[in-house]
Order: sequence, then structure tokens, then C-alpha cells
Amino acid sequence: MEKKAAPAKKAAPVKKTTAAKKSVPVKNAASAKKTAPVKKVTPVKDEAPSVEKNKYSSEELQEFKELILAKIAKAEKDLEMLQQAVAGSDNEANDTAPTFKTLEEGSSVLLKEENQKLAARQQKFIRDLRAALIRIKTGPYGICQATGKLIPKERLRIVPHATMTVEAKEASKKRR
Repeated sequence: MEKKAAPAKKAAPVKKTTAAKKSVPVKNAASAKKTAPVKKVTPVKDEAPSVEKNKYSSEELQEFKELILAKIAKAEKDLEMLQQAVAGSDNEANDTAPTFKTLEEGSSVLLKEENQKLAARQQKFIRDLRAALIRIKTGPYGICQATGKLIPKERLRIVPHATMTVEAKEASKKRR
């Protein structure tokens, strides 16, 4: 009986190891093939931004300059309309009853104050855009003032006068 038990033990482990050996190399080979190309592609992607980290090319800066000039032109037109609204918002309710005249005056004063605030905000926007043009000419355009890293193109296309990355801006807001 002892002889029968020994062969049964030998036969069972051989079948298990054979099945395990077949499945393990197949999985390792497949995973090794999948990870090898990813490792090769990832450093190439990491190297490209690090090359551009110092500053944008002259073509990219020209694109930003044109975008900023267009935004300045539109902002100046908007500012002119706001200033005309503030200057021309005199009350012409002379022929109405005194009660309506008082209400009309209060409404026009409120409107005038709102237009003045919008005009001041528009002037600041134009000033920031002009400062961005100066940074394009002098060199530091597109470089975060807080981190020294390059501000992403997507951010600069949306906010061309940005001086910080989104992360640095949020960090500065948290400190306040």
C-alpha cells in the first residue's frame, strides 16, 4: 500500500506545477510586453515639456501677442461704452411726479455706480493685458512667478495675462 501512495503524490504535484508553469509565463510575457512600450513612451513625453520649460518659442509668443492685442481692442471698446454710459446717464425725468423722480434718480445713481465699477475693472484688465505684452517683449511671459515653471498654453489662451499656474494661484489664495 505504501507504494501506491507514493506514486499518487508524485503524479498530483506534477500536474499542478505543469498547469501553473503554463499560465505564469503567458501572463508574465503579456504583462512584460505591455509595460515595456509604456516605459519607452513615458520618458519621451516627459522629456518634451522639460525642453520647453524655459520659455515659449517665438512663434508661440507671436500667437499670444496677437491674442492679447485682439483682447485689448475689444476691452477698449467695452470700456468706451461703459464710460459713455456713466457720462450720459443724466436724469431726464423732469415732467414726472416727484415720487417717480426720486425713484428714477436712485435707480440711475445705482446704475451709474455699477458702470463705474465695471469701467474700473475693465481698465485693470487692459492694464494687465498691456503688462503681458511687455513680458512678451522682455522675456518672462508664460513663466509662473511663484514656481518658475512654464504656464500651460491652454491657460494662457484663456487668460493671456496670467502670471501664475493654476496650482500656484490656488496655493496663494489658500495662504490668504
